[in-house]
Amino acid sequence: MVKQPVSVNGVVRWRDVGLADDAQRKPKERKLVVLRHEIGDVLRDVRQRQGRTLREVSHSARVSLGYLSEVERGQKEASSELLSSICSALEVPLSSMLREVSDRLAEAEGVSIPDTIPQEFSREFGDDLTDDLNDDFRRGLAATNR
Repeated sequence: MVKQPVSVNGVVRWRDVGLADDAQRKPKERKLVVLRHEIGDVLRDVRQRQGRTLREVSHSARVSLGYLSEVERGQKEASSELLSSICSALEVPLSSMLREVSDRLAEAEGVSIPDTIPQEFSREFGDDLTDDLNDDFRRGLAATNR
């Protein structure tokens, strides 16, 4: 730790300065996460990856262009029916869009997302999954060896 002079109202005082001290004074601030912003970001990302315009998607979803723009910018809270309509227009399952939003929220909150299959799921369906994966793997190998 290092001492540093600090002048407060003309009076010089010595203050401890160091990494440990800064960590104690400034608790880690959490980023405020707004659900409608994350939903809008995901919808915009999907639309842009497809190379589509707001006009095309709004027409397909039967939503006004201005309203869709506000949803994408996180200014409007979209209903589940509206989100379903937009996802249908983007040809993306609503569940996939919400999973992406969930992953982004977890990341912003500092929650780790496991990359493993839960034990209950693997116990119940593990044998079937293993057989399916092995079949897919064999087919892939056969296709590459041709």
